[in-house]
Amino acid sequence: MPHYKTFPANRTTGAIIALACCVFVQGCAEKRSHIEEIKDRNLLRVVTRAGPTTYYRDKDGETGLEYKLVSLFSARLGVDFEFIIAGNVTEIIDYLTSGKADIAAAGLTRSFRLDDPLDYGPGYQWVTKQVIYRNGDKRPTSLDDIHPYQLHLADGAFDEAELARLKEAHPALSWAIHDDKNNHDLLGMIEDGEILYGVAYSNELAYSRLLNPEVRAAFSLTPPHPLGWAVKKNPDDHSLIKSIRQFHDEINNNDQLAGLIEQIYGPVEFFDYVDSRKFIDRYHERLPDLKPCFKDAAIEFDFDWRLLAATSYQESHWDKEARSATGVRGLMMLTRSTAKQVGITNRLDPEQSIRGGAKYLAGLMDKIPERIDEPDHTWLALAAYNVGFGHLEDARILTQRNGGNPDAWADVKNYLPLLSKEKWHKQTKHGYARGHEPVKFVENIRKYYTVLVQLTHENVEPTPTPRLVEHEIINSPVL
Repeated sequence: MPHYKTFPANRTTGAIIALACCVFVQGCAEKRSHIEEIKDRNLLRVVTRAGPTTYYRDKDGETGLEYKLVSLFSARLGVDFEFIIAGNVTEIIDYLTSGKADIAAAGLTRSFRLDDPLDYGPGYQWVTKQVIYRNGDKRPTSLDDIHPYQLHLADGAFDEAELARLKEAHPALSWAIHDDKNNHDLLGMIEDGEILYGVAYSNELAYSRLLNPEVRAAFSLTPPHPLGWAVKKNPDDHSLIKSIRQFHDEINNNDQLAGLIEQIYGPVEFFDYVDSRKFIDRYHERLPDLKPCFKDAAIEFDFDWRLLAATSYQESHWDKEARSATGVRGLMMLTRSTAKQVGITNRLDPEQSIRGGAKYLAGLMDKIPERIDEPDHTWLALAAYNVGFGHLEDARILTQRNGGNPDAWADVKNYLPLLSKEKWHKQTKHGYARGHEPVKFVENIRKYYTVLVQLTHENVEPTPTPRLVEHEIINSPVL
């Protein structure tokens, strides 16, 4: 039998015990995990980069893919969140390693370097790093073709070791690093002819071409790499990166991630060079005179004016006297019966046409079930604007019967085209419809709306504002 010796309690013993408890409690406090610290402060601090594929402020507030993902993750943790806008990758790393930010949700690619100070979550997109040029200029086939011009880089596009390897492999190569610009800025500079060659990721190029239709990929510099969130590497505490991995597993399995990526990148799948070029030109030539009418109607019927403008462009290309072979006319291409329904007497009057189209769309929005969240609610209403509410309901019923989600545009748009096939439309109440037309109608509006958002949203001011150094030109002056 074990032998225990007991000691009577006294003041000295009590003091020793109290001191030991203090040390123990202090030690426990020091060993709290990163996740516990976040929950204790009720705040997840997120460092990011401003840009259309990551995070930006619009007239309605914060948005972007990283913002939407962080919103879901913070809700899972049960904490609030805040974004810190960094100017470049170097600052992002500094925020994480100094403990001023918990995670980076900034479209970072994993480096796979052993000395990388960061740990990365699962890749939610795979991208390649590409050399970009402008349509009509000389297309390089390798880095050797860049000389005698320079390759323009945003800060963090390559680390020092990568630049050294590039220089060794291509001795004639020179580059310019812009500390105050990101890849999207460089794409705009290439579009405007300010620089000849730059580097960007494939997803950034795909998104940018709606706004910058002249930019092109010359060739890829890297194989595909994953984009993911990052945290400060800590061999003794994996709590945060573990939670991130669990979260991404969940949104992968329940298709939330796929839905968010479709929201952001769905419109760019329908890139058409001629159409995009015309849209940009007409944005400058025709829209300024019409913008007040779109804004007035948007206020009256509670819409984003850019959605109304995008719908009008799809209908008429902002041509006040547009007419179709079937007799629909004006900026919103209203039929006689629809014009009468919404109280329009002159379909060629811009103010009346825009107001009438907005009123008609608002009525369709009210018919769509309230349970359907945005943006699906709007996309379904726009499909009804084109094909009719009855045909939309037929497609939603077919979607549900065949295991799809009748409240998700991503599912319903797969069944709308089936309304032109007898096998399918004979199962419906309203019969035959040219179901491919509302799909193209909605996807084009999404594309135009995306471009208008990028053309009109205010630039995000960094918070806190990072100190940006004037850009340094390395190796040789710009040619």
